[in-house]
Amino acid sequence: MRKTWAIVRRELIAYFSSPLAYVVLAAFLLMQGYIFYLLVSFLNNPQTQAMTPLRLFFGGTIFFWLFLLFVVPVITMRLIAEERRSGTIEVLLTSPVTEAQVVVGKFAAAMLFYIALWLPTVLYVLVLMRHSEIDLGPVLAGYVGVLLLGFLFLAVGTFASTLTDNQLIAAIIAFAVMVALFSIGLVEQLIMSSGLKAVLGHMNLWTQMDDFAKGIVDTRHVVYQLSFGALFLFLAAKSLEVKKWR
Repeated sequence: MRKTWAIVRRELIAYFSSPLAYVVLAAFLLMQGYIFYLLVSFLNNPQTQAMTPLRLFFGGTIFFWLFLLFVVPVITMRLIAEERRSGTIEVLLTSPVTEAQVVVGKFAAAMLFYIALWLPTVLYVLVLMRHSEIDLGPVLAGYVGVLLLGFLFLAVGTFASTLTDNQLIAAIIAFAVMVALFSIGLVEQLIMSSGLKAVLGHMNLWTQMDDFAKGIVDTRHVVYQLSFGALFLFLAAKSLEVKKWR
């Protein structure tokens, strides 16, 4: 555990020593704040159907997904790819740590940075609570959905970063896989077979996030995102193991 935590600390220092981390953080919060302002302004229109801003904020607009699809690859692209490019991955893998510990440590650091991105958005909830009554159940469920989605996407990004020593290529691979996972919901609409349609419906990330935003924490959604995330972390560890013996 101490070895894994040492990797986590090393990665967090690397994150916050880089100007890119602050650029991502500033851009993320700036855009999220602007979108939140637009949602509140839109819903304040008397002609608009009554709906809580936070339900739209948590996955109810395409902007939410665009942020994740572009921000997550930026967070994860350097995790392993930079180590391979600089040659330090050999030193790391020959030290007394396993491939799984390396992957888990780097993934955990990315997850903590991801959480740091979302923490300031709690202020939006506090602002709304000062001006109206807010049901905290859907709010907490929405953040659970954000964390689970982050777990899945960051695992994808971690796996992509093990495949190449080029950060840009790692980001492109992660983006492509995440778009494929996101597009399952679109494919569902084109399927005529009821059985296959039902299966794809359970894999629809947009629907899952909408349920979380409504306050519905469906264990099937939780298991799906955690299991697929764990699968990509397993593949990342195996990818490192293969490259270790080359």
